[in-house]
Amino acid sequence: MEWTDEGIVLGVRRHGESSAIVELLTRGHGRHLGLVRGGAGSRMRPLLQPGNSVSAVWRARLDEHLGTYAIEGLKLRAATLLGSSHGVYGVTHLASIARLLPERDPHEEIFALLEHSLDDFEDIGGAAVHVIHFELAMLAELGFGLALENCAVTGETTDLIYVSPKSGGAVSRGAGEPWRDRLLRLPPFLRQGETATDLTEQDLQDGFRLTGLFLLRHVLEPRGQGHSDARAGFINALIRQQAKAAIPAP
Repeated sequence: MEWTDEGIVLGVRRHGESSAIVELLTRGHGRHLGLVRGGAGSRMRPLLQPGNSVSAVWRARLDEHLGTYAIEGLKLRAATLLGSSHGVYGVTHLASIARLLPERDPHEEIFALLEHSLDDFEDIGGAAVHVIHFELAMLAELGFGLALENCAVTGETTDLIYVSPKSGGAVSRGAGEPWRDRLLRLPPFLRQGETATDLTEQDLQDGFRLTGLFLLRHVLEPRGQGHSDARAGFINALIRQQAKAAIPAP
């Protein structure tokens, strides 16, 4: 058995004295593990960092075997990603969310979204938007997508500012007003046709509250899991950065 594919490094663990088991999210073969001989050595270690894009050749005698990887670097983002607290927490959290995908099951749209997110992770506000969109995409990929295109009550497609915490459907201003205290806020950058401009701290916190609720209820808790420490670390780094930016210069 042999195939060649592009992959994003999700994680690495040492195996024996010099080898490593590498977990990749590949474009065409999904989340896939393999043994890299010499992967714990100084030559391969910079390549096998979370967030890096690599070219991988996987070989095994039988398809169900762990197999071995021969890996070459394509885009080594790790040095930049790991150079900031939001980058460290963000890539760790994205990898933990990607691990919710079943092993060896292709998810090409998720791969493309993760790649795009990691390529545009330098600004913390933009990184936060990417993380929220990735969490929404993962909910949809796992069968729990939110219906944010039209009002769950009236069918309207405009003035959608709430989300029902029960159904995950958007609710318009008029329909939701009587129950506004029980509804989640739909931040403007998640509304159909709107872009992430002039983001406020409240917008981003509302986005994380929205995705966090449904991820916990539908995906994590049924598996006996909770949100990762990396997710909380990323959100705290975001809040600190925004608080720092709000302090006027002397």
